[in-house]
Amino acid sequence: MRTHVRYVQGAALLATGLLAGAFGYGAANVVPTFRAVPLEVRLTFHTAMMKVNEPVMQAAMALAILSSFGLAIVSHGLSRRLAIGAGALTLTSLLVTVFGNVPLHAHIRRWAATSVTEGYAEILQRWETFHNLRTMTGLAAFALIIIIVVFTRPAFQQ
Repeated sequence: MRTHVRYVQGAALLATGLLAGAFGYGAANVVPTFRAVPLEVRLTFHTAMMKVNEPVMQAAMALAILSSFGLAIVSHGLSRRLAIGAGALTLTSLLVTVFGNVPLHAHIRRWAATSVTEGYAEILQRWETFHNLRTMTGLAAFALIIIIVVFTRPAFQQ
């Protein structure tokens, strides 16, 4: 296999794996913890976490998108199609975050500073739904990159 393709595969595997792991950890551990603690604790923690999490996760999504589409550029055949799919899935994770989760953060920040408003439970549930969606797209992208790395061969070896 050409060396540069291996490097791009490694970068895509690392980036999508980190993204899927971060989203998966949130879905498996953070969200259930949010539900288990008093609402005031959840709002305080969620607000503090967002300050650190937003730029880190958006950078992770950008790296996963770029490395997946980069892999599509240097690949051929099935590998290219799978890498395009992985790139599209990571792009979907970013779009869900930007247009789903991030706007809901404004409500959470406001509630943490003041008090919750009527309908807060529905808004928190929407945030969780968006998080589950971006977790699934992140995991699916990672799975596609794993398939490329483990099961496909470079075009010149087929």
